[in-house]
Amino acid sequence: MSSIPYLRAAGTSLVLDARGTGVPVIVHWGADLGDLSGEMLAVLADASVPAIPPSSIDLPLRLTLLPTVSDGWSGRPGISGFRFSEGGGGGLRGGGGAAAADLDLRLAGVGPVSVRSGDAVSPGTQALAISLTDAAAELAVRTDLELSVEGVLRLRHTLTNTAATAPFELGSLDVILPVPGRAREILDFTGLWTHERRPQRALLGQGVWSRESRHGRPGHDDPYLSVAGTPGFGFRTGETWATHLAWSGDKRVWAENSPLGYSVLGSGELLAPGDVRVAPGASHTTPWTVAVYSAAGLDGLSARLHPWIRSWSTLSGAASGPRPVVLNTWEAVYFDHDLPTLTRLADAAAAVGVERFVLDDGWFTGRTDDRRALGDWFVDPVAWPDGLHPLVDHVRAAGMDFGLWIEPEMISLDSDVARAHPDWVLGPAGSRGSAGPRSSLPSSALTWRFQRVLDLSNPDAAAWVFDRLAALLAEYPIAYLKWDHNRDLLAGSAHRQTAALYRLLDRVRAAHPGVEIESCASGGARIDLGILERVDRVWTSDTNDPLERQQIQRYTSVLVPPEYLGGHLGAATAHTTGRTSELSFRLATALFGSAGIEWDLTRAIESERAQIADWITRYKQLRGLLHTGTIVRADPSDPALELHGVVSPDRAAAVFAYVALAAPRSALPERLRFPGLAPELTYRVEPLTIGAPPRVIQDAPPAWLAGGGSFGAAGAGAGAAAGAGAGAGAGAGAGGGGGGAVTLTGGVLAQVGLPAPLLAPEQAAVYTVTAVE
Repeated sequence: MSSIPYLRAAGTSLVLDARGTGVPVIVHWGADLGDLSGEMLAVLADASVPAIPPSSIDLPLRLTLLPTVSDGWSGRPGISGFRFSEGGGGGLRGGGGAAAADLDLRLAGVGPVSVRSGDAVSPGTQALAISLTDAAAELAVRTDLELSVEGVLRLRHTLTNTAATAPFELGSLDVILPVPGRAREILDFTGLWTHERRPQRALLGQGVWSRESRHGRPGHDDPYLSVAGTPGFGFRTGETWATHLAWSGDKRVWAENSPLGYSVLGSGELLAPGDVRVAPGASHTTPWTVAVYSAAGLDGLSARLHPWIRSWSTLSGAASGPRPVVLNTWEAVYFDHDLPTLTRLADAAAAVGVERFVLDDGWFTGRTDDRRALGDWFVDPVAWPDGLHPLVDHVRAAGMDFGLWIEPEMISLDSDVARAHPDWVLGPAGSRGSAGPRSSLPSSALTWRFQRVLDLSNPDAAAWVFDRLAALLAEYPIAYLKWDHNRDLLAGSAHRQTAALYRLLDRVRAAHPGVEIESCASGGARIDLGILERVDRVWTSDTNDPLERQQIQRYTSVLVPPEYLGGHLGAATAHTTGRTSELSFRLATALFGSAGIEWDLTRAIESERAQIADWITRYKQLRGLLHTGTIVRADPSDPALELHGVVSPDRAAAVFAYVALAAPRSALPERLRFPGLAPELTYRVEPLTIGAPPRVIQDAPPAWLAGGGSFGAAGAGAGAAAGAGAGAGAGAGAGGGGGGAVTLTGGVLAQVGLPAPLLAPEQAAVYTVTAVE
């Protein structure tokens, strides 16, 4: 292996200087540098050594893979910790008690390694292992580095305590990546319950922009994706460098611009004291940091991340096919479970084309509200005297499969399992049965939605959960588990709880590989690539309000492919916001993702059910495209108006939505410019009615939409675009109706575009775009 490894894939490259005995240096991570010889790589590495500035260390400072103070790096270090010695017999390098880690890591080896299939690895991945040692400190670090064929970079560290007797307490072990000085603008995300993934931007001055999560899960305000880019970068423009920590517990991520002349992105697990004490001879491995470069804005990041995620997806068996249309019962019946009501709801669902019926909270012993019974995972004999069999049989006879809601990580104090095993409740023993006023309780005793946390790091508690799930899955033909997580931890070790959750999920999947799992965390509070390795769907947000959903789905899908993102059609008045939306807007919003319904369809009028049935038909026709294609988003000049879509892998078909979030700034909005199409191909653009045609401000549409009929009257193109699945070309069918259509090249549609309809606020127009001869 060369002492200057050079990895290249899909328009990105990485150059690593591993010459000498020091910790290797990333010379370049970003755009592909082309075919460089070994001699040219050496010239590049030598030429990258900086000058020595005044009042600094007497050697050139080079940012290593694991920078520390001993390198001269005064920014956040890549590793910290200390050694506990028995009986005051010496710290890390002598002295008594505990000593701060002052590492002097030396390079022991670097070379290619084989990667394990199924471990978020796509075929053709290039992988390196870099081995570092500090003999005096009695520590070794291995850094695994991978570059996928899609251009996605992953890094993680493994620390091994080589001492004979003394443990090492880890403070931090992080991935730090250099970005060029021109990447001066930072984008990450924040949010609230039902308002997740709100973007926020800032120019990076000197110092640290740091985000930390202490929720025991990423949280609704999760930074999610840290993006550094050239100022003003958008969805389609600008260079961007991004990192994501694939971990479902506490984390810290940051960007730092050091006066020493380096800008970096950093990420790592946020460890509490005592979380990771590495015993002699033992090792600790960090979560993966996923890093992506794009020369084409945020869409360029998605264009790498989505096919990479799809390549290692856990989807198997039935889950590898089209994502089914789901009906979830929560906002239809809440806790009011009875067989006649639910069978009527199942009949209504089957009549409109639903494929999966999910029974939500309220089915287990004594669960009549949210204040009791979590942990008692037995079917309630009062609500279900014959068990769930009559409902399950009815659902399956109607042609749907059956799913069930669970919340295995939580426990109610008012439950049989908590009374029998109070030691399974996370938090101090004295708080487990406390009923005093809130101000008198320690933080670990705080309830959240009237529930506490089950200590999954307790093997007996984890075994109880697994055994109860196994019993349910053995008794009933359950195809799908909605796995919820409705509170922050606020107690115990987030590290141990998250690791235990992963073990439990892995055990359930191994024992029941045909059962799909949806991850829900009071909506979108746990969406990350650590959990995504173990589930088949995520609940994007607890809100079904389409106006909120437009933004939530838009930004969540920068990282996660749309087929993972559950999006449901709710009632006209949203449960979470109280806002009332028209059916057509709700349908168009829920089309782009893993579609479902969360509404009491028995209350829908006949015309609404007809529109829903037509929407489901359209979704089934289009989902081959929606769930395999490339997401594209136009950069709007008016924040009230958005255009987004999905283009098939062969670029022969696409479906777009033009959305008016609010009133536009000008009387004539900017033209519709359709991104992502092949410039040389000719396409037919046609409106696709989803439900009713969208409302417009003016009855007279643009000339290209007039076409002999009212705006949106055509049922055009759905069948044509539906033929574009995983790389398949679209057919030429034209659909019925008379509305407008136009045929132009992809280059014209992207650069010149088409006059936009004058949509009223909170409306969406959908278009199919189909290549023609």
